[in-house]
Amino acid sequence: MEEDEFEVDAEASENRGRQAAGDEDVADIDDRAEAKVKRAKDELAEAKAEAKTNLDGWQRAKADYVNLLKRSEGDVKSAKEQGVTKAVEALLPAYDAIERAKEHGDIPDGFAAIVKQLEAAFGTLGLVPVGEVGEAFDPNLHEAYGQDAVEDKAKDDTITAVLEKGWKQGERVIRPAKVRVAHYE
Repeated sequence: MEEDEFEVDAEASENRGRQAAGDEDVADIDDRAEAKVKRAKDELAEAKAEAKTNLDGWQRAKADYVNLLKRSEGDVKSAKEQGVTKAVEALLPAYDAIERAKEHGDIPDGFAAIVKQLEAAFGTLGLVPVGEVGEAFDPNLHEAYGQDAVEDKAKDDTITAVLEKGWKQGERVIRPAKVRVAHYE
């Protein structure tokens, strides 16, 4: 019987060794699983951070693009207004010469037609004449080239004569009117 006891003890010892080895394997498996989970969480955190960075960059780029579009629209509008201004400024001396000639006597019908065409073209470009006799003097729209004495207080600071017609486009003054202003004494 001694031998049988020895065999049972050997088996029990062997089983205990296997069980200890199994416990060790389970612990190793748990450690490896925890390491994999930690790596996955770290990778997820990195991916989220990268996604946030990319989103922030995209939002900044989109805002820059929208601002560029707005600025471009303004630049186009400004360039158009400047083009109109330059064209009108080039035509105004000829228009003024014909207007002065008209004031000093009869001019041929062809010249009167040219004046009407120029005024129609100015109107098409959105220009409005500035400065009429009786209108209140506005230093933003008119340049005073002298004063005329008046006895009626109601006519004080009104335009008595237009020496040269002014022009504006919208709120922008292309050329102020040259006028004489009433002064109450």
